[in-house]
Amino acid sequence: MSNVIFLYGNDEFAITRRLKDFESDFSDPTTAGMNTAHLEARTMSEDELNNAVNAMPFLASKRLVIISNPSAKYSNPATRKKFEEYIGNVPDSARLVIHELMEPKEAEKHWLMKWAGKNTTAIKTQAFMLPKQRDMTGWIVNEVKKQDGKIDPAAASKLAEMVGVDTRQAGMEIAKLLAYVNWARPVQGSDVEAVCIVTSQQSVFDFVDALSQGNAKSAQKLLHRLLENEDSFSLWGMVVRQFRLLIQAREILDGRGNKDDVARALGVHPYVAEKTTGQAGRFSIEALENIYHRLLNIDERVKRSQITLDLALDTLIVELAGK
Repeated sequence: MSNVIFLYGNDEFAITRRLKDFESDFSDPTTAGMNTAHLEARTMSEDELNNAVNAMPFLASKRLVIISNPSAKYSNPATRKKFEEYIGNVPDSARLVIHELMEPKEAEKHWLMKWAGKNTTAIKTQAFMLPKQRDMTGWIVNEVKKQDGKIDPAAASKLAEMVGVDTRQAGMEIAKLLAYVNWARPVQGSDVEAVCIVTSQQSVFDFVDALSQGNAKSAQKLLHRLLENEDSFSLWGMVVRQFRLLIQAREILDGRGNKDDVARALGVHPYVAEKTTGQAGRFSIEALENIYHRLLNIDERVKRSQITLDLALDTLIVELAGK
């Protein structure tokens, strides 16, 4: 194995887990702390880097040096070249692990990726990209296995709807679910409903879905669940923002754009773009503009203390879905 490894991608949860794997490679945990150095590239000095990499291991065969966010420090060709030369000469007594968060398109042209392609014996790369929404059910099934449990496919699908492509949130929810069933049986859909916190983003998506389908009962239930975990004004801001995104997405669709165009134009995560595009397709631009004007009217009435925000949200449901 190369002494230098570059971990990259947009799946922070997976990268963090891989870093922990490197740390657990030490056979003697009592000396691991003395042989591990964590450096933040933004703030580290050249002396700190040299000392961390070139110090002799203490009662171990190697030292582990972890550097995060190299691009924050090495921002121009001259400093990057110097760093590349340095990591090309890391001694056998050290393992240098560099990691950086980036989107797939960034990875294609990242300077360390280009250098790694020319120096395959000096540095190894490992990619950790978020799964697509359509792959999240399978990801959850595999993650449950990694955590020594089992889950019904329908329960995995329900959890995937809740967490989107947030792998860290999914990992935490899985840990709670397995503790809930005490690893004694497969996790079922009812367990997911009983235990898991629906993320606010996903709940707002579901809330808007219910409104668009005229399902006032479901919208009311989702609203009250959200209000249990969210400040009403924070929730209001999320609802207003979602309808603003829907108007913009509808305009892009009317211009023959697609979800990828929505993601680029609005600067949102692909999962958010996919959900927003689907919702926008169920409204006309006229209907969305009308709803947005209602929201502005409600906002004005709340600010003038003519109505409470909780009541305003309930009223909105009646107006949009109660007909």
